[in-house]
Amino acid sequence: MYMMTAEQYEESLRRLNLVVYMFGKRIENVVDDPIIRPSMKAVAKTYELAHRPEHEDIMTATSHITGKKVNRFTHIHQSIEDLVKKSKMGRLLGRETGCCFQRCVGMDSLNALDMTTFDIDRKYGTEYHKRFVKYLAYVQDNDLTCCGAMTDTKGDRSLPPHKQADPDMFMHVVEEKQDGVIVRGAKAHQTGAVNSHEIIVMPTITLREPDKDYAISFALPSDTEGITYIIGRQSCDTRKLESGTMDRGNLFFGGHEALVIFDNVFVPWGRVFMFKEYDFSRQLVEQFAAYHRQSYACKVGVGDVLIGAAQTAAEYNGVEKASHIKDKVVEMNHLNETLYCGAIACASEGHKEPSGTYYVNTLLANVHKQNVTRFPYEMARLAQDIAGGLLATLPSEKDFKSDTVGKWMDKYYKGRADISTEYRMRILRLIENLTLGTAATNYLTESMHGAGSPQAQRIMISRRVNMQEKQRAAKRLCGIE
Repeated sequence: MYMMTAEQYEESLRRLNLVVYMFGKRIENVVDDPIIRPSMKAVAKTYELAHRPEHEDIMTATSHITGKKVNRFTHIHQSIEDLVKKSKMGRLLGRETGCCFQRCVGMDSLNALDMTTFDIDRKYGTEYHKRFVKYLAYVQDNDLTCCGAMTDTKGDRSLPPHKQADPDMFMHVVEEKQDGVIVRGAKAHQTGAVNSHEIIVMPTITLREPDKDYAISFALPSDTEGITYIIGRQSCDTRKLESGTMDRGNLFFGGHEALVIFDNVFVPWGRVFMFKEYDFSRQLVEQFAAYHRQSYACKVGVGDVLIGAAQTAAEYNGVEKASHIKDKVVEMNHLNETLYCGAIACASEGHKEPSGTYYVNTLLANVHKQNVTRFPYEMARLAQDIAGGLLATLPSEKDFKSDTVGKWMDKYYKGRADISTEYRMRILRLIENLTLGTAATNYLTESMHGAGSPQAQRIMISRRVNMQEKQRAAKRLCGIE
């Protein structure tokens, strides 16, 4: 067992034979592609920080299987402290990268499957949990990055899987064989898919008996034959192809999402963790979702970057002492720390499941994620307000460096006399990146729709709140029997 360095992680990706398409063409060198590479570097940061002594306590854990040190992203939570450290790790990495670092979905998949496979075995006498623990040991021993794949393309949302005009709108088993199963379908919005060694598939909704062929969970190497990745577009993504770095905003890191196609893919039985146990689909979906809603502590870290950028922009504009600017920055901090409160609260109120795994407080995890669907948008609005209209009208780096018009760019876009025009442009581009550009995909749109839509969280809140207890308290105090 060992923990990979960032360099070893990058080299491990080069050994994969992924089938990846972007802009209508197959990408032969995924690791070095200028659009994809910043997302790889964000994942590499999760390996780098695990080797830094100052972050070891947050970034690593002790395996409950072997007793050896592992990267926390491959760990099964064994205590309340583990859950809290997970939230702290998310904030740390969000602040370090200013984007999505892509390993949370795999971590949350592992923890949800550890609980659900244990419970399936208790009811049906199956051996899913034994298979899963063996798989987990493999992931930990090799320090692998896992892509958690839950979201099906869904087709007609008014129809269950078995009534879809095209049965492939949900992942399903098309053939059962002696040594495994053949599956077909697709998983959408897959964060960090081509930066992963493994892909873990789960159902996306609660299933009923007619949909039992869709109740399938498994894990496969990401370059398994029959799996194809199609990279999704992001706003301003082709800026990464331009010379220079200023217009990118974030010089080092980024994220990506992909549509992952499974075209008659073979899954050996040893990699199958659920097969037709449709009655456990809801549990797996809800447990994964609660864990992943806790994981949005990462947005607090990205929020730290946005707040820092807004304060810097105000200083470069010479308005940092204005009372309304101070108030807006305070409001951004208030919103961001409120999000952090939710992430820490759902962890601190967690509990131990029969499998021995510690699970977050589901109600508070959903309340936390509901806030994440709102607060980053308000923080982005305030940052744009502080930055000013130049955020949307700033000419390009090529104009700034032009022999002809560059002198005017430097002259007329200057703020404070003691701050270079280039620095002012760079901080504005970072705010643009976070609120309008490639990072906005992760910071804003992912805040809205990641880990389920806002309505999904409201449904869970309505289920988990003890309304009768609230009514009893009210009636008792005013004398109603």
